[in-house]
Amino acid sequence: MPNTQIWDNNSFSINTSYINLQPYTELFPDRNTWLSPYQSASGEMVYRHSFKDDSMLKVYGAFSYTDLDVIQDDINFDNGFRFGLENRNLYINSTYKNKFGNNWRVETGMSFTNDHSTVKIIDDLIHNNENSAHFKLKFKKLFSSRFRVAFGSEYFITKFDETYNPINNSSFDYGFNNNLFASFAETDIFFSKNLATKIGVRAEHSSFSNDFSISPRASLSYKTGKNSQFSLAYGQFYQNPSNNYLKFEQNLKAENASHLIANFQHTQKNQIFRIEAYYKDYNNLVKFDSQMPNFTSNYTNDGSAYAKGIDVFWRQNGKIKNTDYWISYSYLDTERDFRNYPTKATPNFASTHNFSFVAKHWVENWKSQLGITYNFASGRTYTNPNEQGFLNNKTKPYNSVSLNWAYLIDQQKILYFSVNNALGTRNVFGYNYKNTPNMNGNFDRQEIVPNADSFFFVGFFWTISDDKKSNQLDNL
Repeated sequence: MPNTQIWDNNSFSINTSYINLQPYTELFPDRNTWLSPYQSASGEMVYRHSFKDDSMLKVYGAFSYTDLDVIQDDINFDNGFRFGLENRNLYINSTYKNKFGNNWRVETGMSFTNDHSTVKIIDDLIHNNENSAHFKLKFKKLFSSRFRVAFGSEYFITKFDETYNPINNSSFDYGFNNNLFASFAETDIFFSKNLATKIGVRAEHSSFSNDFSISPRASLSYKTGKNSQFSLAYGQFYQNPSNNYLKFEQNLKAENASHLIANFQHTQKNQIFRIEAYYKDYNNLVKFDSQMPNFTSNYTNDGSAYAKGIDVFWRQNGKIKNTDYWISYSYLDTERDFRNYPTKATPNFASTHNFSFVAKHWVENWKSQLGITYNFASGRTYTNPNEQGFLNNKTKPYNSVSLNWAYLIDQQKILYFSVNNALGTRNVFGYNYKNTPNMNGNFDRQEIVPNADSFFFVGFFWTISDDKKSNQLDNL
């Protein structure tokens, strides 16, 4: 339930939500046995203050809580596989912007995050807690209408602790600390009203690996017409390995990627077309030699990968009366040699073709917005142990048609209905195979499918604001 208050040079917004699926799972049981159905509570607030010198202070805070406990059908567990999760997350940040001197601007900010999770896997418990802070200072100066620079520094502090409590055994404590310092500089050069470039560099030093990296980045933009633009960008990016690895092994380098992206965009009133092609090269990806990362795994940075593809997006609003629709398509060709992969292969989370169509139509006489969404994704890879090879098969394509109806009770109150996968298509995301072969020497398998083929949602959205006009219709 959102609410915004404005007074003098201040504004304060708050938004809260609560979801509990217990009534739903009782009315519409799914394939799982829910010991504690999914529930979540979240809230966020934003405070803004404008000073007389045009400076701005902004404070943002968010909190979320999630809880579930479920027994999932699993071919390798006669009584099912139990998984429970209790997570709470707190995030706070503040930013301050101001002008000084001769066309100088300063931007500074800080943030803090606390994330705590308790995970239950069968009868074992895992408790983890992460505290992280981020400090940033940035300066910008406009020297002329054709030249401006920006530079600054960032400092990240991360502390991660985890305790593993296996049933009938003593607990294990482990984790890591990491401090990362980065400095950056970039310049914008406008050669003409149609041609501009941005050139920058970023340097980082990570304490856990004592690793130092330099990342050059550059982009070029050219206006090909009144409403169209072409851009080309190149950059190198570094990222610390996942906490799932660092908590067991800190002697790892940062993973890195090189991106080359070409983009064309054409916009005009209520209409946008965008096409983007990219190539990404990944190096120093983490590899390990066990089924799952653990204390005894051997870790290296010997992994690599590539990804190349095309994204296309088209949106039009109002050409068809009271109708807003958009279409997106993506093509992806990727292979990775990371984690415990024995060879480079297309990972099971990547599909080659993805297509989406979304349409919303306003019916004035009904005071209603009707919507439809169609999603398609080509099959994803999986390993069939009854055949030679790794990730040697593909699932059937994913198809889903979803419908929704938003009824405007009054300007700020909306009653909302939706059904996901309205046709009840049975979508298969992969297969679980038995750990041991049957009498014929074959491994039996089980489909990995959603908890339920279709999902229904009924919601009430009430926006509270001084103007008595704001609502959530555009977001539904």
